[in-house]
Amino acid sequence: MNKLVYIFLVVFSSNGLFSQTEITGSELNLDGFFSAGTLGSSFGIGPKLGVELNETFYVGPSFRIQRASSNNLGNTFTQTIYGGGVFAHARMKTEGKATIFGGAEFEYLLSPYNYLTFQTLTTNRWAPTFFICGGFNLKLSKYFSLNAGIYYDLINATNSPFRVGYAFKIKNEQGQIVRILPMIYRVSICIPLYKTK
Repeated sequence: MNKLVYIFLVVFSSNGLFSQTEITGSELNLDGFFSAGTLGSSFGIGPKLGVELNETFYVGPSFRIQRASSNNLGNTFTQTIYGGGVFAHARMKTEGKATIFGGAEFEYLLSPYNYLTFQTLTTNRWAPTFFICGGFNLKLSKYFSLNAGIYYDLINATNSPFRVGYAFKIKNEQGQIVRILPMIYRVSICIPLYKTK
């Protein structure tokens, strides 16, 4: 938990380093998570409250709640995963409705299930995730826009609830999976709450 507090302080205290930083707006981001297969399913929502700085940077807190169930080799479980974090994104303005974004997101989630050993954990039940991300923001109207991007988890904890959604696999010459990259794709709805201009 101390790591979460430290990262939160670093992200939000860095605003004082830039004397020309101006709050130019805020927005609510809602991203969903869904995966399903023959062995289980998982779904959830992750709201983020972003403060817009100088019309380019978005920083703020995030919260996630997720429900997961599995029936892998007779090992059945159902769990609720939740936690909070912080995020920082930068958007590069382009002409037209689309902009490019990149950033980082840290979340600390209560996830009491190890996805490698398929066992319920009694210790170390908190899973840190640290995604670096990039993608596009598409403004659909003045009331909302969509973020669509690829996220890579640098920590890749064994009890990360996103492991079931890792979508990129590397195979050898025989077609066997030799590595699963800790990457997910995510679509978010962005709703502007306040704008100075």
